[in-house]
Parts: sequence; C-alpha cells; structure tokens
Amino acid sequence: MDLLFTLLATVVALGLLVTIHEYGHFWVARRCGVKVLRFSVGFGPALYSWHDKRGTEYAIAAIPLGGYVKMLDEREGPVDPAELDQAFNRKDVKQRIAVVIAGPLANFLLAIAAFWLIAVFGITTLAPVLGPVEQGSVAARAGLVEGLEVVEVDGTPTRSWQEVNLQLVRRLGETGQMQIKAIEAVGATPQTYTLVLSEWLRGADQPDPIRALGLASWQPDVLPLVGEVSDGGAAQAAGLQSGDMIVSIDGEPVNNWITQVVPAIQGNADRALNIGIERDGQHQNVTMVPQGREQNGKVSGFAGLGVAAFEWPDNMIREINYNPLVAIPVAVGKTWDMTVLTLDSLKKMLTGLVSAKNLSGPITIAKVAGASAKSGPESFLNFIAYLSISLGVLNLLPIPVLDGGHLVYYSAEWIRGKPLSERLQAWGLQIGVALIAGVMLFAIFNDISRLGS
Repeated sequence: MDLLFTLLATVVALGLLVTIHEYGHFWVARRCGVKVLRFSVGFGPALYSWHDKRGTEYAIAAIPLGGYVKMLDEREGPVDPAELDQAFNRKDVKQRIAVVIAGPLANFLLAIAAFWLIAVFGITTLAPVLGPVEQGSVAARAGLVEGLEVVEVDGTPTRSWQEVNLQLVRRLGETGQMQIKAIEAVGATPQTYTLVLSEWLRGADQPDPIRALGLASWQPDVLPLVGEVSDGGAAQAAGLQSGDMIVSIDGEPVNNWITQVVPAIQGNADRALNIGIERDGQHQNVTMVPQGREQNGKVSGFAGLGVAAFEWPDNMIREINYNPLVAIPVAVGKTWDMTVLTLDSLKKMLTGLVSAKNLSGPITIAKVAGASAKSGPESFLNFIAYLSISLGVLNLLPIPVLDGGHLVYYSAEWIRGKPLSERLQAWGLQIGVALIAGVMLFAIFNDISRLGS
C-alpha cells in the first residue's frame, strides 16, 4: 500500500511539473505562430492520445520521467511549402529564444504559485527553540544554551526550524563567521552569537547542519508509547505493536521516548536489546535487534518504530500566514532565494565544498514525494515548488540537449547574425547527451547506495 501511495505521489508530482514545463514551450510557440505537432507528457508509447482542431496531438506516454513538445521543423523532416511560415526553424531568433526559455520560466511560475498557496493558507510549525546544546560544539563555544529561540541567522529572520536549516545549508563547506540572534523569551531583546566555521561540513555525505553545530530542537517529555510500527523493520520482527508502552530497555527503567528510547536504539546497531513492555495491562519482554545504517560516516540503529502522537505546549507553536496580496512578494522572494541556493549548491558541488553524493535521482525523488504527500498538503506543495525550481535551473544550464544549451546556440546566432555550423552543434549535442547520461547514472548510483545503507 505504501509503495502504491509513493508511486501515485511521484506520478502526480512529476506529471504536474512536466506538464507545466512543456506547456510553457507550447503556449509561447503557439503565440509565435509555430505549428505544434505533438504535446507529450512522458516518453515511450502513448497510453492515451487525442487531437485538437489545429491538428496537434496530445499524448500521455508510458514513462513519466519527462515530456516534449514536437514542433514543425525542416531539420526534422519535409515541410509542406504552404506551412513553411509555421516552421520553428524559420522563426526569428528572438522568437526561438522566447519559445526555449518559456519552459523553465513556467517552472519558476509554478514554484511561485505553490509558495503563494502555502503563504495564504498558512502553516503551523514549531518555534526554533533550542534543546540541549552539545558540549564543546561550535554552538556551545559561541555561548548558545538550551531554551533560547533562534530568531535570525546571518541577518535573515527565522520563525521555524525549516527556515533555520535553510540558512545553515547556505553555509555548507564555508570558512568564516555565522551570526545567530536568539531570545530567551518572546518579546525579549535578541542577543547575537558568533559561530566560527572552518570548511564546515565540506564534502560531507547527507549533511545534517543543525546537529553538526551541536544543536537540537527542544522536546517535551514524551511518554514511550509506541505509535507506528513499520513493515519489515526490527520492531515488527520483535513483535512490538502500536499501543505498547515501553517500560524498560536492558533492565533500565524507561519513561521518556526522546531521551531514552531513541538514543538506546540509535546507539545499539545490530545488537540485541531486551525491551520490557506493557500491553493490555500485562508485562512482556521482547528481543529487538536495531538494523545498522550508515549516516554521515557513522552507523546508527534503526527499528522502524514511531512514537504515538503527543501534544506540544502552545508557546512552542507558530502560525505563519499572509493575506493574498502580501503573499505575492513573499512567494516571489522565496522562489528567488531557492533558485540562488540551488545555483550556489551546484557551484559548491563542482568545487568540492559539497559532496557530489548529495545528488539525487528518480528513486530519491519518489521517496521524498511519498513522504511529503503523507505529511500533508503544505509539505507536498513545498516539495513540488523545490523540485520545480530544480527542474527550471537544470534546464537553463548551458549544456547542449537542455534548454540552456539551445539558448547558447540561439544567443550566438543573434550576436553573429548567422547560426553556428551544423557540425559544431552536432558535436555539442553529443557531448551534452554524454554529460547528462553520466550525471543521471551517477544520481541513480547515489540512490541505490542510499537504499543499501
């Protein structure tokens, strides 16, 4: 059932992104007088297709990992002399540039729309209040202590842990100072704390910026009551069930999920634990062996076990929303920030400041799609916005075969007054195909490696 849900969420997300991207090309092509022969969502054989009164075929194809808009073009086949004025290659270079750039632009507009919806309908989130600060950590040396609420990172306001994490990600691989402002209570005067970074998390696989600084989120006292038990996990193999109360681990009394159950599981990978539980008023003991998984070079135990729902104090909850007009610049600003962050991350990946192992492929995208859809509409919309921005940025890279590569060719034609030679374009295309294929294979390899860990 989980697999079907994940596949459905993936198809919906990719289908929406591809449709919007290709519709951008389609819409501008039509307005430039280009005849569109086919609008396909997906590759491969068509599962369903139809034609409009202009003769354009619309198709939903079998492989939902992309799409295309096929236009009338003399370079791809004979064109009826009566339709030469509708051929893409006969259009002015400025019109061809407009058609090419419209796809990525549509992705950015989709991201703005998604962020606007989130801003208008609002989100409920946890305040970024610090839990225990690790002794000797970067944060501890700067003077940060438990109970402070982070209100600003490097001059950018932060009202949630997501916003804090986003600002920290910007500093991956860097050396220098990070400025964090925090308050002791709502309404108090913010105090500035200076954190010293030195090639911070440079080249780290799957970095965890918050934990790397020695920070953790504040947690309430949480009863060790089992909520979710994942299929195929160590907890299910041990016989644990939803509703079980964990009362001891290896003979030690347990009364808190966060401070006792979680560390015991994570710190005992592949080691048998004696778990004392209460079920229906009866005491039982079960043996559980947490599965070892590598994260950031360390092996941690995982049990496929979730805590039952619990209430957070009202003073730890933040409601964030905007009126529809104010939400427009908020959405545009967030799209711009994420675009800049994506480009900066690519630059850091190329220079080795960020590990290339963070590059993700279709398997990871599918997993995140399913997880975000389960978390609710706000999380799923955020995922769509981030992925849409990534798709827009990727397509604008100056690599032949991508939209950005075509923009390079057409811009050169505009400057020179004539197109580049067919031989040069064909050579560039071969390099582009090889480069994209290599990146895709590497991303899929990363996906498989994560599954193995």
